[in-house]
Amino acid sequence: MSMQLGLDGMPARLVRVTPSRLATWQDCRRRYRLTYLDRPVPPRGGPRAASTLGAVVHNALQAVYGEPPARRSAARAAAEVDRQWSSEGFRDDAQVATYRERARTWVADYVERHAVEGAPEPMGEVVGLERWLSAPVGAMVAEGRADRLDQREGDAGPEVVVVDYKTGRHVPDADDARRSPALALYVLAARRTLRRPCHRVELHHLPSATVAAAEHDEASLAAHRERAEAGAVALGAATDALEEDPRRAEDLFPPAPGPRCGACDVRRHCPEGRAAAAAEPAWAGLAP
Repeated sequence: MSMQLGLDGMPARLVRVTPSRLATWQDCRRRYRLTYLDRPVPPRGGPRAASTLGAVVHNALQAVYGEPPARRSAARAAAEVDRQWSSEGFRDDAQVATYRERARTWVADYVERHAVEGAPEPMGEVVGLERWLSAPVGAMVAEGRADRLDQREGDAGPEVVVVDYKTGRHVPDADDARRSPALALYVLAARRTLRRPCHRVELHHLPSATVAAAEHDEASLAAHRERAEAGAVALGAATDALEEDPRRAEDLFPPAPGPRCGACDVRRHCPEGRAAAAAEPAWAGLAP
């Protein structure tokens, strides 16, 4: 348990949070409890194709970027997709074949454009791949695994840039990058962990070859931090209250039924969620 001194001089608990924990808490408190707190862990729904595809692409890029630029190539990138491939969650063999080939093309084109020696759009020096970041930030310990951290030359010297890969249906823009709580938390944690300037965040959408970027200033980071801290304190208080009195589970962690319940992986344990939306097929959410 992490501690800091409170106003009365007594140790106060720092709540450890990741972007996914905060997002789950803000989306649906029942799902948060079922996902992170209940023991034994309730059975979850099966794998979803969009998540499988995203994991394959992330793993392939991690493997390629782990090599020096001279050893990277489009062919190596496509081969890594094949090596990392999983067919979990896809509808049938035809859909598997379609998306496997798409993933090969996305990753190969991305590496050819950004990662090989002499690439036309180089992204700077890689200083972190799937890097775990953890740092005390106010009333919380911000943690998470950043897809990639680049070091690039900024106006005031070398800076760290937070890069996040996307493979879903939505094509992100600069507002998405600026509003992303996860990217902002990674900036705050990277500053503390790496002790280097960090302001820029980027969403790299491989299906559309889009790079959506935003530059954070101290005001925008402070706003993200305040929202994250408020969520961390609230979920920490609810967790403590549940430990004191497990009978309050439904009161402390109510459901938030809505259309998104169709893809929820704990919907089998939530009558309100099943009533709110029909179950989506496991392959819903794939990029067209």
